[in-house]
Amino acid sequence: MSRAYQRLLLTGAAGNLGRVLSVSLRPFAANLRLSDLILPVGVEAGDDFVVCDLADKAAVDQLVRGCDAIVHMGGISTEHSFEEVLEANIRGTFNLYEAARRHGVTRVVFASSNHVMGFHERSTTLDAHSPRRPDGYYGLSKSFGEDLARFYFDRYGIETACLRIGSAYASPRDERMLHTWLSFDDLTELIRASLAAEQLGHTVIYGVSQSMEPWWDNQFAAHVGFEPKDSSEPFRASALAQPQLPQGPATHFQGGSFVLAGPFEPA
Repeated sequence: MSRAYQRLLLTGAAGNLGRVLSVSLRPFAANLRLSDLILPVGVEAGDDFVVCDLADKAAVDQLVRGCDAIVHMGGISTEHSFEEVLEANIRGTFNLYEAARRHGVTRVVFASSNHVMGFHERSTTLDAHSPRRPDGYYGLSKSFGEDLARFYFDRYGIETACLRIGSAYASPRDERMLHTWLSFDDLTELIRASLAAEQLGHTVIYGVSQSMEPWWDNQFAAHVGFEPKDSSEPFRASALAQPQLPQGPATHFQGGSFVLAGPFEPA
């Protein structure tokens, strides 16, 4: 790490990825402060853990106090009603940036999502300048977060890496994930590189491991220095052996099943 951080905040520490990162990010700061709505299994005595609802502005202000960088993984990570997404992902992310501004935090790593771009066809290769086409309320909330990060950089100088995370699992689970899979090790490396970059500004970067048929191009994020080491290719046979989605919008667009209308649509 070319930058030294005394206290790094990780929100969403009880989530699937948060539990991984609460261990793998420890070498990147003298102190790792963890936060979520609940205390996750595996938190050790002496860990700096704060129970916090991101929709609570005063609580978030106290959470961020004393931190010098933030990895924001908190909030809802799948499709939900707009009202639920509004509180956790939109209001919560605003509260976090406001707290960062008040307490002088100048580096944020924001967990955006590939679902910001989900209504692009699978035949299209995307980069950071491709128009956003969210595939649901969740994708809309992440698109808002990217705009919020841009605003807080332009007005207040808070640098952000907006990570358009693909499918972060132990291994690819289906054909789509051969294009979108992000290994846990590559996720950690992506965050490390984002924290360490000398000049970050407002950067959009796709979080994806290597693929034989990539959908996403990180040419405009080369300054971050992220080089994925893992590849989805060794998992091709097992991924293709899994049940696949029927032909239709979910196999035509990059967002997969997220592009389909569900129970959260207004009547």
